[in-house]
Amino acid sequence: MELNLRDKSVLITGGSAGIGKAIAFEFLNEGANVSICGTSEAKLKATQEEAKSKGFNLDVYQVDVTNKEQLEDMAEQIAQKNGGIDVWINNAGVDLHHTVLDFPVEDYDRVMKTNLYAVFEGCRIAGEHMIKQGRGGVIINASSYTVNIPHTRGSVYAASKAAVSSFTKSIAANFAPYGIRVVGYQPGMVETEMTKEMCARNRDLYIQNVPLGRLGQPEDIAKPVVFMASDACSYITGFDIQVSGGKYSVQDSRFSWENMVTF
Repeated sequence: MELNLRDKSVLITGGSAGIGKAIAFEFLNEGANVSICGTSEAKLKATQEEAKSKGFNLDVYQVDVTNKEQLEDMAEQIAQKNGGIDVWINNAGVDLHHTVLDFPVEDYDRVMKTNLYAVFEGCRIAGEHMIKQGRGGVIINASSYTVNIPHTRGSVYAASKAAVSSFTKSIAANFAPYGIRVVGYQPGMVETEMTKEMCARNRDLYIQNVPLGRLGQPEDIAKPVVFMASDACSYITGFDIQVSGGKYSVQDSRFSWENMVTF
């Protein structure tokens, strides 16, 4: 299937590691002009060098996504270099674990500013550029499986992602008259640099209610995200796609593995 993403101008926030990095490389494979941003200069440079070693040009920007002025400056630079912005992916996020009774206010602020405020500003900035360009576009927001079933020590994270999912629906209607689609993605438990220790400790617990019987990899999320940005999804807007291995789609999914039939 031709996704028609060649030469499209794509930005991914939080693109130097994990899911964001995997998304960046999937777009590069499709021939897009890809830019990523992050806060770590070392990670950005390492990702850029990795792309170069594979024959790709990857533009990187050291940006704090909670800083509106930095986002605006980056967007303007990308638009000038690539002739506009066609796809904007609000992928950057943070998850800080505390029970609600011992959740520090500063951690609450950090989660909400990174996971929600940055999406709010990112969508507005992307929308302004896309409307001005007059050729439509796609905005994609990172939500989470916790929108459906929160986890006990991630109450603020789950709340921030639920807000993102609701926001995605609302602004999809706002932007639809301009030919701009707004969609989201809900990853299940995915093995990344950020989650690897947690996954190692709790692997059996995490997969016991995942029918596919494994944890997700960044590439499992990246491919559907790139697909959602393509013309193949031109009639999809205002909804999240869940990429979780079927998590909790049934109870006791491990029974399927214990009672496999052989022929």
